[in-house]
Amino acid sequence: MSAIKRGSEATAQLATKRTKVLVTDFFKKTDTTQKNASNQSVAESNSESVFVNKVLDTTDLPEEDTDKNKLKNAILQFVPEEKKCLLDLEMDTIDISWLRRLKQEFSKPYFLKLKEFVVNEQKNCTVFPSPKDIYSWTRLTHFDDVRVVIIGQDPYHNFNQAHGLAFSVRSPTPAPPSLKNIYKELQLNNYSDFKVNYSYGDLSSWSKQGVLLLNTSLTVKAHSANSHSKRGWEQFTKRAIDLLIEDRMKNGKPIVFLLWGNNAIKLIEGEKRHLPSNFKVLKSVHPSPLSASRGFFGNKHFKIINDYLFENKEPMIDWSVVPGSTLQEVSEANKKLE
Repeated sequence: MSAIKRGSEATAQLATKRTKVLVTDFFKKTDTTQKNASNQSVAESNSESVFVNKVLDTTDLPEEDTDKNKLKNAILQFVPEEKKCLLDLEMDTIDISWLRRLKQEFSKPYFLKLKEFVVNEQKNCTVFPSPKDIYSWTRLTHFDDVRVVIIGQDPYHNFNQAHGLAFSVRSPTPAPPSLKNIYKELQLNNYSDFKVNYSYGDLSSWSKQGVLLLNTSLTVKAHSANSHSKRGWEQFTKRAIDLLIEDRMKNGKPIVFLLWGNNAIKLIEGEKRHLPSNFKVLKSVHPSPLSASRGFFGNKHFKIINDYLFENKEPMIDWSVVPGSTLQEVSEANKKLE
């Protein structure tokens, strides 16, 4: 064997040996000090993140929304024992159709921090709406029944007003200014037989027909507008909207988003470019007296919504609010779909 050949083989063996050492070093076990530090870091991370990286295994849950206790237990297993009490309201008052889909939000740090803030506020001052009404939107409009989404900002902040539905007020509280303008638009530019009576401000009848009345912030301190904004509610309600969008993109069910004002528009403006034909997005200024004359009056959104629903063989919304009243055109159209 020549000296050159022997030299080449030696060089190759040395390179192989070095390569093996480098690969071995890459998988080398950490020393005890490093390992302990790593374990401590992981433990602290798990405690702080409240297991947010884990995905709830719901494969053993019933196909139909019937076993709420089983779902509650599945959610709470990812929440530290000392923080579970913060979620009593969510577990007891959110409709199961929404609870199933929002299940991964409740153990996240932002939501637990939000709940700590809200619970503390409720102990030290007056907060609207009352706890039992915060999630009334989930009980009046089940997830699969949503056909129209109207997005508000934060709840009304005076007594006997907020009850968990955007723009709506608890009966017998009369309609606030923005709702009065909504009524005016309904009668003047949409349905002439819409009865206007400002004594009625409860829009629950809309919710029961599939109109989701969702505020981006779900609580507020009495007499202090936007006092609970940027505390985490926006992330939670944005997730609710995203889930609706994802679901309707998959199943093709028609859905309308009614966006009044910049806050509502910003909530889904990034989604609009990618929405398929079963989505309809209507935008205008807010119905507030400060802006209604700049594009809210005359937008004819309520009529446009019903025409779109009818075209898609979906029942129209009867926008009537006064008890016992109906919209004749809507009633006749819906009879044709029966």
